[in-house]
Amino acid sequence: MLRTPPQLYDDFEAGLMTREQLHAAMAFHARTVIEEVIEASENPLAAWWEGVLARKTASRLAARHGEKRIRAVFAALADVPDFLPAQWLWNALHPDVPLFCFLRLRREPVFRVIRISNEAGVVTVTLEYGAADKRDITREVFTLAHKRLGGLEVTDRRAA
Repeated sequence: MLRTPPQLYDDFEAGLMTREQLHAAMAFHARTVIEEVIEASENPLAAWWEGVLARKTASRLAARHGEKRIRAVFAALADVPDFLPAQWLWNALHPDVPLFCFLRLRREPVFRVIRISNEAGVVTVTLEYGAADKRDITREVFTLAHKRLGGLEVTDRRAA
C-alpha cells in the first residue's frame, strides 16, 4: 500500500528510510498528481463536470456537518492502514486545500461519502470507494471517536 507523505516523513525521521528513498517516494506522489492534471487537460469537459459535482457535494457536507468536522473525518481516515483513498486525504486538515478536492464522485478510483452521523460524540461514516461500477465498489462503515488531545481517530472499520 502506498504510504502518504506524512507517513513517509515519519519513517524518514525514525530512520526507517534514507533521504534518497524519501525523495523517490515523494517523486512518485508528484508524478501521480501530474498524471491527474494531464488526464484532466485531455478531457476538460469531464473534469469540469466532476468539479461541479464535487463542489456541490462538498458544499452540502459542509452545510450539514461543518467544514472542520468533515476535514477531521478525512484526516482520521487518512491515518487508517490499507485504506486506498488515504493517498488523497492526507492533507485534509490544510484549510488552503478546498474541501471538494478530496471527493472523487465519478472518476476512478471513486471516493464518496454516503452518510455521516454523530451520536453522543461518536461519529459514524459510511463511504464508497474504488471502482466506479456499483457492483465492484467497496462500501465500508467507519466509527470514529474523539482523541484526548483533539481530532478524531478510527476505532472500528467494517464492511457495509
